[in-house]
Amino acid sequence: MHFHQWKRRKFITLLGGAVAWPLAARAQQRERMRRVGVLMYQDANDPEASVRLSRFTQELSALGWTDGHNLRIDVRWAAASVDRTWMFAKELVGLQPAVILANSTPVTAALQRETRTIPIIFVGLADPVGEGFVAGLPHPGRNLTGLINVEPTMVGKWLELLTEIAPNVKRAAIMSNPDAAPYFRSYYLPPFELSARTLKVEPIPAPVYSDAEIETVITSLGNPPGGGLVAPSDSWMAVRRRAMILSATRNNVPAVYSQTVYVRDGGLLSYGPDYRDLYRRAAPYADRILRGEKPGDLPVQLPIKFEMALNAKTAKALGLNLPQSILLRADEVIE
Repeated sequence: MHFHQWKRRKFITLLGGAVAWPLAARAQQRERMRRVGVLMYQDANDPEASVRLSRFTQELSALGWTDGHNLRIDVRWAAASVDRTWMFAKELVGLQPAVILANSTPVTAALQRETRTIPIIFVGLADPVGEGFVAGLPHPGRNLTGLINVEPTMVGKWLELLTEIAPNVKRAAIMSNPDAAPYFRSYYLPPFELSARTLKVEPIPAPVYSDAEIETVITSLGNPPGGGLVAPSDSWMAVRRRAMILSATRNNVPAVYSQTVYVRDGGLLSYGPDYRDLYRRAAPYADRILRGEKPGDLPVQLPIKFEMALNAKTAKALGLNLPQSILLRADEVIE
């Protein structure tokens, strides 16, 4: 073979290789593309919910799973609607993803109804054992695992903080929607009533099912004066947080919440887990499941980062003096 013929053939081989290589790489990428479903209870326009979701996707990316490269992330927003929650649960399960992220009790219940095989990672649930999602925290044993947001002892802590920031509180309501938080009576009420006895405060269980009922409860706490509110975060209440915060301020009712976002939105005081961190910590579980581990073998995790936030402007509007003990402990003070 002449040298120039050899060169030409070598060049064509190289060229062929150059053409073949991206095709092979693309085929390989298609082969490796995995699907992750996400069902968020909130509205797509909720900025805090978007930040939390991005913590999950950023951490996944850091672990080597990039949306559009080797991962396809299908996100659905239920906008606090029961119908949309069921519809999207069915739709996501139909896509047969490798794993689904669920961010509330109603969402987890809807997904569990649709599949007993696709791995589900829940974030921000209070009582997965009581709800029958897992057999136990150390050994979930089924197709679900995840991160809880609150232990019952927290409820007493909220009431303690309420009496610390508003010493004139003589009666306190704990408000939640039992449809979104079925654990309200069994998980929240006993420690709340126990703490109320210790603090000599009259405990008022306040299950609410509508915006009008939220308003009625808060109005009754403001008139006669001396009422306070503890608002654990269930998904239904979280969607209505702004209206609830406005009502508490308007009726001169001091309130303690479980998430920093409530204080950023004008609420008085919050103490609870760093929710953004919970979403970040869900990503390593998704990674382990994508690499073949079973959710039933991954223990349910507890929050490790807690934060306290205080809205000094709201405290002033309510005529409260800010105790040094709270000012020193607050991670965030909004002036």
